[in-house]
Amino acid sequence: MALCKGRFHHAALDQGVRMFQVRETPLLSCRNVTKKFGSLAAVSELSFDLAAGEVLGIGGPNGAGKTTLFEMISGQTAVTSGTIALEGRDITGLSPVGRCHAGLARVFQLNTGFDSLSVRENVLVAAYYGRAPRRIPGFRVPSEVSDQVQDALCRVGLEASADRAAAKLPVIDRKLLMIAGALAMSPKLLLLDEPVGGLTQREIDQVADVVGQVAADGVTVVLIEHVMRFLVQLSTRVMILHHGRKLYEGDAAGISRDPDVVEVYLGQSAGKDVARLAADRTEARHAG
Repeated sequence: MALCKGRFHHAALDQGVRMFQVRETPLLSCRNVTKKFGSLAAVSELSFDLAAGEVLGIGGPNGAGKTTLFEMISGQTAVTSGTIALEGRDITGLSPVGRCHAGLARVFQLNTGFDSLSVRENVLVAAYYGRAPRRIPGFRVPSEVSDQVQDALCRVGLEASADRAAAKLPVIDRKLLMIAGALAMSPKLLLLDEPVGGLTQREIDQVADVVGQVAADGVTVVLIEHVMRFLVQLSTRVMILHHGRKLYEGDAAGISRDPDVVEVYLGQSAGKDVARLAADRTEARHAG
């Protein structure tokens, strides 16, 4: 049986990033990625690399192209032009299932799940079909898959609710269930689309602990989030999009100093809050 892990530490996450960044080949590489709907460019010639072990936080106004970018990375939407590579392998033409089996997992913004199944069964479905191609109807669960399911439940704190019906879960636990399903696939890259939307501050901190520990364990994370406290706390690098283009890319502390980001996205008041949050994170890192 898997053992639960404690709260993550910023120093552990930062040390992991430094260790993984020595690799020359980026874990994820997007080159001139563009998506057009008719004459509208939802994402326009966007390029960035992501080293293994990083946590990239993506922000920006509604309609900036954030979710469209996730759609292209995960294969739900085909790129109009440009290339996407995972560990140096071009996955631009791969299906969503193919990308999943290559090591990419995505948690969607909406709280999806099989309401008629238990928490454990939901994660089992993800682990079974998400890790390798399955051609035989029905399934026979290998012991290693069962172990992976237990580990995923433990990592998000749902092991005590494993036999509970998914339909009866509160919002916070449904979000954690989705993360558990993704983790059960043993991803190299985890995409999180607004994982703390609609949660209380205490619940936001709970999800932050889970995601921070996942990242500290070596899973590379890309997250979209409007809750700046969450984004600043977790991200080793931040990218702000506007009208499908990159408005800012750098550390969290630089967001509040960028006049374009403040004008387009944060506003003066929120900019000061972000500066304080970034300073708090820096202090926490040094304390560790």
